[in-house]
Amino acid sequence: MKVLVIDGQGGGVGRVLVEQLKTARPDLEITAVGTNALATAAMLKAGAGAGATGENAVKYNCARTDVIAGPIGLIFPNSLLGEITVQMAAAVSCSDAHKVLIPHAKFHAKIVGLQEKPLSQYIAEAVDAICALG
Repeated sequence: MKVLVIDGQGGGVGRVLVEQLKTARPDLEITAVGTNALATAAMLKAGAGAGATGENAVKYNCARTDVIAGPIGLIFPNSLLGEITVQMAAAVSCSDAHKVLIPHAKFHAKIVGLQEKPLSQYIAEAVDAICALG
C-alpha cells in the first residue's frame, strides 16, 4: 500500500506520523511531501522512503497513492500560514485516495462529533486507520 504523508511548516505532525507508521507497518511504501524543504527533511529523517517538496509534488503524488495522510489543513486553501495553495487543497480533495486527516485546533475548524484530544492521540488513531485500510 502506498501512503502519501503531506505536511508543512516544521513537519512535526508528518514526522511523528511517519515514525509511527514505520513502526506499525514497516511494509508500507511511504512518500513524504512537504510544503517546504524543512517539512520534507523532517519526514525523510523519520523514515519516509522518498520525499519531494512543493505544490507540483503534492499534485503529482496525490494522483498516484492509495492513502493521503496529514493535518486537516491540507484541504483548506491558505492554511498552514498560507503554505497550502488552492491547487494543493484541490489535489488532496479530488484524489481518489483514502484521506486520513488529523484535526488540529490551530485551523479554527470545529469538527462536530469529535472529542477534543491531544494531538498525539489523533496521530495514533490516524496510524490505526491507515493500517486498517490494507
